[in-house]
Amino acid sequence: MAIEQLRTAVERRPVIDHARGVLMAAHRLTSEDAWKVLVSVSQHSNIKLRTVAVDIVANAPGGDVNGSYPRLIENALAKLKAE
Repeated sequence: MAIEQLRTAVERRPVIDHARGVLMAAHRLTSEDAWKVLVSVSQHSNIKLRTVAVDIVANAPGGDVNGSYPRLIENALAKLKAE
């Protein structure tokens, strides 16, 4: 069971890292802040983090770096600025 969980984590990691990179470039965020944005969007939309990451990456080539979650990303960014 532990090996399967590790395998799943390794498969999912690249798309999450890619989404972090998209957010970092688009919004001039640190890696940690981009992670916070992804987690916030995932939690507030009740959608798995990997699914959010896939959406952000899929929409990035068209310039829609916020994907299907523009309001949630804006809220997360505002929260970061307030910290």
